[in-house]
Amino acid sequence: MPFLDITVIPVPTANKAAYLEHSRQTTPFFKEHGATAVTETWGEDVPEGKTTDFRKAVQLQDGETVAVGWITWPDKATRDAAWEKLMQDDRMKGIDMPFDGKRMIFAGFEVVLEG
Repeated sequence: MPFLDITVIPVPTANKAAYLEHSRQTTPFFKEHGATAVTETWGEDVPEGKTTDFRKAVQLQDGETVAVGWITWPDKATRDAAWEKLMQDDRMKGIDMPFDGKRMIFAGFEVVLEG
């Protein structure tokens, strides 16, 4: 089954184009190392919850939008090997993040069911 790296990111709404450009620049690197797809989404209907929600999770501030993205890998082993190489890749180091990376949430998930 595939393996996903999922991110939840607070992005300044004014930086939407820069965020998409950041993804356009990094996507080829992920695919070069085995990713099968990179998906980016932009929060359009992100309700406030009573206990927790996407907004609270990233400490969303005024003028920001929640973006969720995921990288699809064929398996965890491919993902692990890719990240080891990507963290050493000077091309990745030279790309600025148009968001606050300290409030980004990221994790890897094994796909256990696809419909």
